[in-house]
Amino acid sequence: MTAYSLQNVLEITDGELHGEKNAKPIRFLSFDSRTILAGPETLFFALKGNLRDGHQYVRDAYLRGVRAFIVEDIPEDSELTDASFIRVPNSLEALQKLATYHRNRFNYPVIGITGSNGKTIVKEWLSELMAPEYKIIRSPRSYNSQIGNPLSVWLMDKQFNLSIFEAGISRPGEMEKLEKLLHPEWGVFTHLGQAHLENFRNQRHLVQEKLQLFNRSKHFVFCSDFDELQKAVDAKKAEGWSAELFRWSREEESADLYIGKEERQKDGSQLKAIFNEREVEIFLPFTDDAYVEDGIHCWATMLARGYEPGSFESRFARLAPVAMRLELKKGQHGAIVIDDSYNSDTGSLLNALDFLKQQAGNSGKLSTVILSDILQSGIPDEQLYGQVAEYLALRKVERFIGIGPKISQHQELFPVGDKAFYNSTDDFLQHLNGRHFHDEVILLKGARTFRFDLISDMLQEKVHQTVLEINMSALAHNLKVYRQKLKPDTLIMAMVKAFSYGTGSTEVARVLQFHGADYLAVAIADEGVALRREGIELPIVVMNPEEHSFDAMIENRLEPNIYRLELLKDFEAALRRNAMRNFPIHIKLDTGMKRLGFELEEHLRELVAFVQSRDTIYIRSVFSHLAVSDEPVEDKFTEQQFQRFDLLSKIITDGFDYKILKHILNSAGIERFPERQYDMVRLGIGLYGVSSFIQNELQNVATLRTTISQIRTVQAGETVGYGRKGVADKAMEIAVLPIGYADGFNRLLSNGVGYVSIKGRKAPVVGNICMDMCMVDVTGIGVQEGDRVIVFGEEVPVSEVAETLHTIPYEVLTSVGQRVKRVYFAE
Repeated sequence: MTAYSLQNVLEITDGELHGEKNAKPIRFLSFDSRTILAGPETLFFALKGNLRDGHQYVRDAYLRGVRAFIVEDIPEDSELTDASFIRVPNSLEALQKLATYHRNRFNYPVIGITGSNGKTIVKEWLSELMAPEYKIIRSPRSYNSQIGNPLSVWLMDKQFNLSIFEAGISRPGEMEKLEKLLHPEWGVFTHLGQAHLENFRNQRHLVQEKLQLFNRSKHFVFCSDFDELQKAVDAKKAEGWSAELFRWSREEESADLYIGKEERQKDGSQLKAIFNEREVEIFLPFTDDAYVEDGIHCWATMLARGYEPGSFESRFARLAPVAMRLELKKGQHGAIVIDDSYNSDTGSLLNALDFLKQQAGNSGKLSTVILSDILQSGIPDEQLYGQVAEYLALRKVERFIGIGPKISQHQELFPVGDKAFYNSTDDFLQHLNGRHFHDEVILLKGARTFRFDLISDMLQEKVHQTVLEINMSALAHNLKVYRQKLKPDTLIMAMVKAFSYGTGSTEVARVLQFHGADYLAVAIADEGVALRREGIELPIVVMNPEEHSFDAMIENRLEPNIYRLELLKDFEAALRRNAMRNFPIHIKLDTGMKRLGFELEEHLRELVAFVQSRDTIYIRSVFSHLAVSDEPVEDKFTEQQFQRFDLLSKIITDGFDYKILKHILNSAGIERFPERQYDMVRLGIGLYGVSSFIQNELQNVATLRTTISQIRTVQAGETVGYGRKGVADKAMEIAVLPIGYADGFNRLLSNGVGYVSIKGRKAPVVGNICMDMCMVDVTGIGVQEGDRVIVFGEEVPVSEVAETLHTIPYEVLTSVGQRVKRVYFAE
């Protein structure tokens, strides 16, 4: 990895140096103080965004060993005496300047990929398909943004001879900056769809902006069947664009690659085409339209780059679906399994180690890494595995298992105390099983040929095929959406009660803690105790405290919601028994909900007098609950609640000379009443991707999915299920699914009331839903046993299911049974 001196960085960024002049050479770049790997060799960029200012985290980075910083404002912290600060007008532009300089040091080709969808898949497949001829560096995961691309380019080094980077934009003007940075010699435009149009006038405007990436490209590969893309390309050529075009098409026989025939088979798709007036063909092990299109993009790119027909096509048959996410699964014997076999390069290893650290946290679980040989890295083995060993040491990995002949040959490089090496996955499985792993967080990183899916299956807790998938990236995105609607000093209390609305408390809490939530709230003490045992350190409020749990709450620093005087007195007595002083409590006011809370002014005055006379407790916050914040027709009542809250809370705050936080807004309240943020807000259902007002801004978090167990043919007049309620009026094909009302698939959705989604099409429920199974009509869909089925999620919104059931999304989410495995992933 190339190193830069501080003087190099100063000259490249045109900055002003303040502080220490002799920093260590720079090998790593960071803008996130939580993921710093090697502090003394890291350059930290304090980036200013719409939401957060990176300057707030300079001290955190300093405490992690960083001594070199790019800043817009020099910190006033007097303790940072041995740090070097390069002051620039814009930290992001400085990052891009440094990365652009680094990119221009290398003369080997760069392939730039953009489009609406398929960028990451095409990048990954091209890397695999061309690996026999090239030493390839590619952007990790979907690092395609204004920040991600500079970090990707930073990975370029002299041992490579081809780079493949993807580029995405969210607003006009961004691609021009990425073009200066990436300067791709080759361009590939993948699928053109309606995604990401938010900040563009229309699709044509988006295409024009995306094409800016290829202003200086010599070659451009695209599908001319996308009309807006073809028009934009024609216009660009008319303006003097000199790129040599390579068109593929299903419609135009004159295209460079004309796809004449596509035959869908049970195990894949056979494609026949015309190229240079000769017949060519490939087999893709997919039938999905999107994967087939992505495969054709790769085929066209390789032909455009001069690959001789007949010399490479067999490689396509070995392609595998790209898992563009790492998955967090519950393992046996208290273990947690992080399955991240998507990439097996050093760049993605760094990201995965960060996630491992986040999950291990302070939970007391060991951090374990199981890693295969890293294939086709372009780096000499000794240097490669020395680098890997360094990363493991910096992340303080406690147990390491290497699998493969090459990594085994270099086991002396790994300083981990508890380590073992095996020549193959089979060798590993013969010696170890799930009983050898207890109370540890296990990261799996393996090249596809090593079949780490076998290890993942061995380590996982065995449950049935119905799964609730939790998208951690979407959860973090939704938190960010709501944070952007708040004033900078407004705190966020995230609701993780009821098993985090059915999604899993501990895993969700870790993500919220990592992304800067200020408080967590649970329903009962047991939920809070479980979070503490898993290493969650955020302040936690118990909304429904019970007297028998007071001692456990005190021991685990769980703060009670106090809603009546007798409860306050009982809790204060428990504090005295435990010799506690200044324990925080939260006061609930009833402003119209008529549920829990203080309602009378005289009771509040008695509460104030009681607290004033005790040194065991102090009031951390006073709050209330809105009854109809999501119903605009009831805004008059909501306004009355605000006024009542102001009156009652003033009685409390006036009684003390310290700051008492006030909060009343829930998710809908945050969306509709920004002027009533007070000091803190409580974020609940919106965090999980459900809103009546800003649904288009949120991302789906939870997807309940299952698979087809069996396919049956039912003749006209035959009946299906208990009670013979499902009657076939004509011959039909039904699929039996391993999900029933015990899993959370409500029985009221029986007999055609509800449906599931299979291959993007609706399959209505046939007959009554059983406890563990149900039947759906799949006539004409063309399904196979084992096909994926969506019960709710992106394709079947949970709000739609709730509306069908005449209930609310909360009930649908929290009804998913505990026997349904939760699988957590990050994209």
